[in-house]
Amino acid sequence: MANRTSTQNLRKRVRYHYRGNAAGSTLRLTLGCLLGLELRRVGSSKRMTFGKAGEATLSQWMADNARVCWIEQSEPWDLESRLISQLDLPLNLDQNRHNAFHSRLKELRAQARQRAPELAISS
Repeated sequence: MANRTSTQNLRKRVRYHYRGNAAGSTLRLTLGCLLGLELRRVGSSKRMTFGKAGEATLSQWMADNARVCWIEQSEPWDLESRLISQLDLPLNLDQNRHNAFHSRLKELRAQARQRAPELAISS
């Protein structure tokens, strides 16, 4: 597997998942769709988020329910591939087609993206 080194450090990446928005975090996109939040276009761009209220709801849900831990690994992409292939990690789409929830999650996210342009633009 190719090296997929991020330009951000772990702290920044985790912080964005907790405080960012669905346009920049696939974790937030996934959780928001599963929680039934409505994805919308934002402003004049094609970016899609859950809007201010939805993103705040999601941030609070994550603060109450989501936890993060990590281990240091010189080549984390190798460990990630092994974990995804061996464990039941239903929220991961990448490298995870074998998971029973993969197609349903992919469909939920696609439906949210299809509906978003039909809804009023969020601020």
